[in-house]
Amino acid sequence: MDENNWNDGILKKLVTKKLIRQEDLPLVLDEKNKAKKSQIEIAIDLKLIDAQAAMLFLSDEFKCPPVNPNLFKIAEEVIQMIPPTFVNKHKVMPISVYDNSLTVAMEIPNDLAIIDDLKAITNMRIRPVVALAGEIQKAIQKYYPASDVDILPHQEETIEDLIRIVQETKNQEEEVKTLDLLRQAQETPVIKVANALLVDAIKRKASDLFIEPWETSLRVRCRVDGILEELKSPPKAIGSALVSRFKVMSQLDIAERRVPQDGRFKVKIQNHEVDVRVSILPTCFGEKVCLRILDKKSQAHNLDKLGFSAKELGELKSCAFKPNGMILVTGPTGSGKTTTLYSVLKHIDSIEKNITTVEDPVEYQMDGANQVNIREQIGLTFPGALRSILRQDPDIILIGEIRDQTTIDIAIKAALTGHLVLSTLHTNDATSSIIRIINMGVEPFLITSSILMVTAQRLIRRLCPVCKVPKPLDEETAKRFKINIKEHPTLYHPEGCAKCRSLGFAGRTVITEILVLTPEIKELILKSANAEDIKKAARRKGMTTLRESGIQRVLAGETSLDEVVRVTAGDQEIEILER
Repeated sequence: MDENNWNDGILKKLVTKKLIRQEDLPLVLDEKNKAKKSQIEIAIDLKLIDAQAAMLFLSDEFKCPPVNPNLFKIAEEVIQMIPPTFVNKHKVMPISVYDNSLTVAMEIPNDLAIIDDLKAITNMRIRPVVALAGEIQKAIQKYYPASDVDILPHQEETIEDLIRIVQETKNQEEEVKTLDLLRQAQETPVIKVANALLVDAIKRKASDLFIEPWETSLRVRCRVDGILEELKSPPKAIGSALVSRFKVMSQLDIAERRVPQDGRFKVKIQNHEVDVRVSILPTCFGEKVCLRILDKKSQAHNLDKLGFSAKELGELKSCAFKPNGMILVTGPTGSGKTTTLYSVLKHIDSIEKNITTVEDPVEYQMDGANQVNIREQIGLTFPGALRSILRQDPDIILIGEIRDQTTIDIAIKAALTGHLVLSTLHTNDATSSIIRIINMGVEPFLITSSILMVTAQRLIRRLCPVCKVPKPLDEETAKRFKINIKEHPTLYHPEGCAKCRSLGFAGRTVITEILVLTPEIKELILKSANAEDIKKAARRKGMTTLRESGIQRVLAGETSLDEVVRVTAGDQEIEILER
């Protein structure tokens, strides 16, 4: 039964049975608009009906016995039959098992969809009993202490110890049924290995964790500051159970192993909350797992602390406070584009502004912004969402990515009609973005009328402040990179220490080139000039290329020259023109 349909008729039945008074109905309806509770819960909270009377009413309504789950001592093996994510989402509570039947407490015990899901998860007959939602919630808090996945300090054993435990309990790889996978995913050794891998990646401040199946082994790697590092790998025997564990955590279908799946969950480490985005991809030897780690603590979205120079920051803020127009951030995957856009949003956010984002998927939760998650499988695409968003009278629109002509067309029209539009584009540098947009079918006069600025950015690793060492700069290198050797006779290089795990680097900062559409740049665009001519004109007006922005960080002692060369390998080393 649909919960909303049930709630619609519950008050009428309570009044008919004279359990609450007609004149008290407005109190319940008014409170319903404020609280995410059922109407019978609200009636109990307002003391309009006794809890015992409410229980008897529900029992009579659904023709099943009433139960208070808090009066039972529920066995641990019963608790483990239903994942905590499912229990918290649907507000159900397992009570006991008898003769292949699982008794489950529910506020709406004839909800067939939930009962069918419980059958699939447990492979048992489900015997629903009725309970008050408040009592179910108390039991959940007692037996499932954390609403999100909670990684406690005592679970942080070394991966080597956990792998030894797993090898003692799992000796061989075997074909398993879905039910077996679910049970294995709930077993303590598998849970501890999954938690240990996550904790290790988060401690390293990794952005991604990869679990890759091969024919006879698993490979586990994490991406730290843009570079992949290999971790100690669990045995191949628990590969399927480990994948199932992450599926259970993110509420994905553990029975489906043929198509890609995407989900997300949260973890807590000593009151530190981290969002994890999950992508499952079927491969020849099993399912590959990619966990994108979005650390709320490290992502404060403070525009002033991202690493932009004073000049770059001034240009970005100046365009961000314009009432309308478009700001584009370009760069490859993992270059910090979304972080920059959200930092701009947070910088200009105020109670007077109506902000809406449309992304695939939503990466960061932001208070004050209406966030739309693209779901192409049901027809919710970027163009479709944007058309609806424009009817919502937004002041600022963030588009996760411009992928096609329809999306750029709607975005430009929005920028021309009084909206500030922020978005990303996949191009190598700022000036080639203009050519890309023209190739997508946009007329040059629309580009000059709508786009305020285009910024291309990359993330480069910072030198570890503890162990970086100065080394003399040779004349050949100084000449190649246009560095005044008299002003900068030495540059810093990575050394490696315990604090940076002998890498020589710790953290990342941004380098960028910003193309502001000045009158001269607009004139070149209208004349259909090529990217190189636009770039030369912009540099005459003071635009700094990615390579030059990186060299500025080198001269400031923030990074090494080799790191800048690695990140900006595609940036053309053209002669610096007279300015």
